[in-house]
Amino acid sequence: MFGLRRHDRKFRARWLAATVTFGVIATAGSPSASAQTIPSDPSPTCTVPTAVFATWFQSGTPGLNGVVNPANSVAFPNTPNCSFYQWAAQMFLWLTSPAPSVYGGGGRILDSASFFDVSTPDASGNRTLLAHTPNFIRVLGVRAAQVGPGGLPVIFDRNGNMLEVERPQSVAAAQIRIRNAAGALVDVAHAERNERGMVLLRDRAGAMIAPRHALAGRPIFRAPPAGPTRVQQFLVDNLPIFIDPFGNVVEVEQGQADGSVLQAQNGSLIYYAIMVNDVYAYFLTGLKDSQIQPGNPNAQFPTTQSDLNAITTFAAGHGASFVDSDALAVEIKTSWIEASSLPNLSNYITITATVPTYNTSSGTNWVPTGQKTTQLALVGMHVVGSTAGHPELIWATFEHAGNAPNATFQYVNSGGTLTTVPQSTAGTWLFSAGNSAGPFNMAHMAESGADIAAIPPFTISPSDTIRWKAWGAAANLSPNPIDGNAAASNTEIIAINDSIAGMMPAGDVRTNYFMTGATWTIGGFAPDSSNQVGTSRLANTTMETYQQGVDNSATGGSNCFSCHTSSNPSIATTGVSHVFGAIKPLF
Repeated sequence: MFGLRRHDRKFRARWLAATVTFGVIATAGSPSASAQTIPSDPSPTCTVPTAVFATWFQSGTPGLNGVVNPANSVAFPNTPNCSFYQWAAQMFLWLTSPAPSVYGGGGRILDSASFFDVSTPDASGNRTLLAHTPNFIRVLGVRAAQVGPGGLPVIFDRNGNMLEVERPQSVAAAQIRIRNAAGALVDVAHAERNERGMVLLRDRAGAMIAPRHALAGRPIFRAPPAGPTRVQQFLVDNLPIFIDPFGNVVEVEQGQADGSVLQAQNGSLIYYAIMVNDVYAYFLTGLKDSQIQPGNPNAQFPTTQSDLNAITTFAAGHGASFVDSDALAVEIKTSWIEASSLPNLSNYITITATVPTYNTSSGTNWVPTGQKTTQLALVGMHVVGSTAGHPELIWATFEHAGNAPNATFQYVNSGGTLTTVPQSTAGTWLFSAGNSAGPFNMAHMAESGADIAAIPPFTISPSDTIRWKAWGAAANLSPNPIDGNAAASNTEIIAINDSIAGMMPAGDVRTNYFMTGATWTIGGFAPDSSNQVGTSRLANTTMETYQQGVDNSATGGSNCFSCHTSSNPSIATTGVSHVFGAIKPLF
């Protein structure tokens, strides 16, 4: 954690409630603690040396809200696992540093002229790069837009298998048929949900249908090549049912829906933005204009000095130069909450943006009424970038300290003892009710056209969120070959957070955010089911809220590479970035 500074080493524990907003700071074992603990006594298996940390800052020494240099991605040491986590931590501090004048203005470096916003898709699915100019006001939407390898929204079935959802051309005109237990096709007329949350279906005569489920919940149709199962969603009596191409009903977890919308416990909707840096933007433009890697159908993100030279030469030919070209290609995805809903805004990084507004008088359907320009506060960030040896990109994620509680996890303390930190939801959280017993991570609402619609049996309301895989590792599975078990992996992430927290100046707003992990592939190859390493069960509670599975085990839930795959299974192409193919060149 970059957060709350070390208070008393005797107790060796730090409480992750933000200093004022999210409760008291307490020592380990205190019965009055109001939030989860993050240990401050991990075995120091991954740290940042003090002298090295000082070089991260442009001034040569850590300073309050001081400007941090980006990690040198060209000279990335590529030494698992700690150098990957160090890269991620430095990049986050760089992105959220106050922007000096050399960046051309902007409150923080991610707001500066060195970055571009990526627009939402137009009617043809195309996106545009929006330059950050003085007084730039970005437009944000309410959907995190989780899509699978095929570019379709994703959900999970009851066994934790990922599904991609295809919608029919016209839901109203669609003839909805499923196979019953005998294998015959029958028409569906009505649906209802029983006390266990299961959807029950009736035929046109009102008789209950015993559907044939896809191999007891495991879908039997897979989209080529060996991708997630593709299912079609239908609404029957406002209840979603999912059917595979053979007419089998696929049972999904209650509250699963494509296009899910997240609402905080204080009533604010959560908004999302995607940004890329100038190296990414000019690489994309040069590639699509056949000026960089002409004729290469398997282009990869830049990883070498030679790659970078080609991009800087192309940019110079169009009158552009880079402040921090050694950062290579960087893509970030951020999540934001309305600042006016927070009692202590000084604990957050903020921006000004335009967001949609809705008529909220109904508990089941909100209709858009326009938009407003307002101040937003950062609650989550994916930091993604190319480095030497890794064209598949390193994928890291960060959250605000007050977002959500952790499920039970283990780590190794400084004395070499395996330590268990039990699940606790006590306290005040943005995305979970205090002392909630669940159910957790069940979507209550989703986009329906331009509207926001409740997902039965819920009304439009906040859901309770938990971080099932607290540090990106499933409790019963080692996430990478370097670490023998999840506890060893957890220890690395806790240790680097603790290391940085002890060196950050008190009062720096960035101390309220922490890293939950980073993932990449062995040797930089195209991601597949066997080569995802680092914290390879990684999710952000504000962006992969409903893709975490149902507990802290390896059953269910996704990693970044579950969706971000390569168009060529042999090498990691630019297809690992969902937005790359859809973005129009700068010129």
